[in-house]
This record gives sequence, C-alpha cells and structure tokens, in this order.
Amino acid sequence: MRSPPPLSQGGSSASAYASSPYQQQPSVPMHPQGNIHPAYGGFFSDPAAQLGFQIGSSAMKNSRELLEANMNRYVNYNVLKHYFNVSNSYVLNKIRLVIFPWRHRPWSRVPKGVGPGQPEGLFLPPREDLNSPDMYIPVMAFVTYILLYTMIAGIRGHFHPELLGKLASTAFAIVALEIVGLKFGCYLLNINNESQLLDLVAYSGYKFVGIIATMLVQEVSVMGWIKWLGFGYFFMANAFFLLRSLKYVLLPENATDNPRGTVHAVARAQKNRRTQFLFIYSYVVQFIFMWILSSN
Repeated sequence: MRSPPPLSQGGSSASAYASSPYQQQPSVPMHPQGNIHPAYGGFFSDPAAQLGFQIGSSAMKNSRELLEANMNRYVNYNVLKHYFNVSNSYVLNKIRLVIFPWRHRPWSRVPKGVGPGQPEGLFLPPREDLNSPDMYIPVMAFVTYILLYTMIAGIRGHFHPELLGKLASTAFAIVALEIVGLKFGCYLLNINNESQLLDLVAYSGYKFVGIIATMLVQEVSVMGWIKWLGFGYFFMANAFFLLRSLKYVLLPENATDNPRGTVHAVARAQKNRRTQFLFIYSYVVQFIFMWILSSN
C-alpha cells in the first residue's frame, strides 16, 4: 500500500487527490440508480444458474432428510433429551453425591406418574430425581478431563497437538469397551429390564468426576502418600456410588421374561452371580480404568 500524495494549499491539491490512481474503487460496478450493474445482475436471472441453485437446494434437503432418518434409527432424541433435563441445583448435588456417596439414602429411582402431561420414560427426569442418571455431567466431565490433562502437560512442558486426539481416543475407547462388557455381562446373566443403554453410558461417565479430582490432588500435592490417598478415596467413592446405583439396574428384585410382562423371582444362584459381576465391575474394572486415565 502506498500513501496518497501530500496535500498542498488550494483546491487544486484536493482535486488532484480525488483524481489520484490510488483512490479506492468499488469492487462491483454499480448502476447509476444504486442497484447492481445489469451485467452482474443478469447472472442471477440466468435460467442455467437458477436450475443449478434448485438442484443444489434439493440435494441438500434430501441429504438432511436421509441423515435424520438414519440417526433416528439408532438415537431416540426424545429419550436423549430426558438425560439432559437437568438444573443447576441437580448438577451441584449430583457431583457432591458422586464424591461423597457414603451417607446418601435412598438409592432407588422415583417412577413417573401415569397420566396426561407426564414426561416420557419410566422414571422422573434428573431435574426431579437426584438418583436418576444424566448425560450432562458425564459429557462435561469427559471434556474437562481432556482439557485438564493437556493443560497439566503444557505446564510441565510435555504438550504437543497430537496429545488431544490421542487422549480423546483412549478415553472414548475405554468407555466403549466398558459399555460392551456391561452389555455382554447382562446378556450372560439374563438381565432384561427397562433400563436404556444410555443409563449404562451415564454411569460409566461418572468416573471422570473422580479422575478430575484425583488429577487436581496429584498436581497440588508434594507428598507421594497424599497422591495415593487421593486416588484411593476417589476410587472408593466412585465404586461405592456405582455399586449402590447399579444395584437397581443389574440386581432387580424381579424380572420380566416376555413382552407381556410376566414376572418371576430371580433365583438365589442367579442373584449371587449378578452380585459378583456388579462387584467386579464396580471395584476391579473401575480401578484399572481409573488408574490408566489418571496416571500422568
């Protein structure tokens, strides 16, 4: 860019500046009436251009409808919305419950009333029931865990851009493996209840709350035994929380064996196997995964 010539006394300099070749010109020729020049406006009235716009709009509409149809086949948005129906007080109380679950009573979920105007689903939404699982806290904790881990790595001088993708892939793979193991265990133990798959996803995601707290304790503490003590406490809190919460999912008092709703009592041997499976998942599996995710 070059500066305009310096102004001099008199009107001749102003006229010279007005006729300077550096004066900015409009990018699009304008009609004297203020409209777009006919040479450019004619493009939008061209039948070929209009046909191209129509074809593009139709293709975008068909693609959107096809995407929505395929997504609705696997995801029920009305059910998914139920898991994000939270409030500020619920989020604070739920985080406190996950970290300090020892004296909480009761653990059973509240069934919804039957009648017009009631929300969809078998139980009240998280906003109205503290024991109801939600997806808001697990998703936010998952994202916070990745950001916190990379921030700590940056403070220590070990950050690199690939760390974000690697960390997100590892955490997602662990959650997916955990859900597959839960579903496979439910299949082997003949656990057939009204719980949705998103219930198990939500309960699996609550571990990230304890992992975040463990990483903060490890970062601010200087003594090794405090780091171990922090990990042990948050692991035990998460395991106890899962043990109590999933009891009503994996250990129902009765079960249905056909679509008509015939109820039968769970045999004692079957209930013992389910108890062992729940204990292994809550303590052994969670210890391994929390150790892998919190080690930095």
